[in-house]
Amino acid sequence: MPFLSIPLQVKKKGFAREKSLKKSLDESLYMLLTTPRYNNMSDPEYGFIFNNMRFEIFDEHEGVIYNSGDTIYDRGIKDVYNKKISGSSKNMNTFAAELKEVVKNYEKRLSDVAVTMTYIREERLIYVTIKGVIIQTKEDYVFTSTLRVWK
Repeated sequence: MPFLSIPLQVKKKGFAREKSLKKSLDESLYMLLTTPRYNNMSDPEYGFIFNNMRFEIFDEHEGVIYNSGDTIYDRGIKDVYNKKISGSSKNMNTFAAELKEVVKNYEKRLSDVAVTMTYIREERLIYVTIKGVIIQTKEDYVFTSTLRVWK
């Protein structure tokens, strides 16, 4: 069964298709991770809030992001600041818990989703790991990516 390839590519006979379910999931999760939430006009909830922070205070030693202004609250975003970067989706005070909910809502081909995020201060990178089970094949699935943080 062919899946849509992301980013979408228009071919002579329609959209480009991806034959590999894993590659399709990888592309879908990467798009979800790198799309700032509230920037998609057709679905403002699509995307990950971490890429949409503009007025943040980042405590590099603690790995915590704090709110530095009320501007973001005017757009309906609540309780996204004062969260730790490093942690698992089981700890509700981390961005991993936020990402887990987004993945569960927008990637219905996965079950038993778990997310971990680890901030490596020396590299200024956040390592993201998303694990789950592919519903169609019952196979374990792992997606890994990195996000660069402030200079």
